[in-house]
Amino acid sequence: MHIEPGIVEGSKILLSYGTAAASLLLGGRHVKQACSQEGVIPLLLRSVLASALVFMFFELFPHVAVGISEVHLILGTTLLLLFGVAPAAIGLMVGLLVQGLLFAPGDLPQYGMNVTTLLLPLFATQAVAKRIIPEQTPYVDISYSQAMKLSLAYQGGIIVWVGFWAVYGNGFGAENMAGVSSFGLAYLSVVLIEPLFDMAVLAGAKLVNTRQFGTLLHPRLYARSVD
Repeated sequence: MHIEPGIVEGSKILLSYGTAAASLLLGGRHVKQACSQEGVIPLLLRSVLASALVFMFFELFPHVAVGISEVHLILGTTLLLLFGVAPAAIGLMVGLLVQGLLFAPGDLPQYGMNVTTLLLPLFATQAVAKRIIPEQTPYVDISYSQAMKLSLAYQGGIIVWVGFWAVYGNGFGAENMAGVSSFGLAYLSVVLIEPLFDMAVLAGAKLVNTRQFGTLLHPRLYARSVD
């Protein structure tokens, strides 16, 4: 889902600074809430784990260039379910930044666009989770259909934002729109994979000793809503 160099250039890139700032502001609200409800240390530990996983998703998982961008297996819903929205957001920001600094410095000018594309769908997915998962249902007990809806919310949001940046940068020309369409269709394949991965991870989480690993995992994974 990287926004490639050359798609948005010149003064147009200023918009990405604004959207990134808005994303960070929303993320800050979730961080503040997590600190007040669960404490700073659990937030830091989960954020470190999430950052390491995001870096692994970008560097070790297969990714294919399609149309205007790349199709990555970014398990945003998995991070959300395991660690909570604040650590997931921090993990996406930090993992993306470290990946750019170490392996793809050419992507750094696009960091604002990329972080917007990752974070705003995450926050939307958190809102969807609150609507479709009853407060009495731990995340380990969600259904496949619920996991699919979360994946559609997150991956669909990524597709929308990538398409927006492409059109914003290069307009509605036939070649550009063909690239947007091919990327969107290819990226929908992630929606078929992510819920299966989520269900496997959640099934494994049921086997974890919560007293031993509880600090590393979000309380909602095993208990009713804490919001």
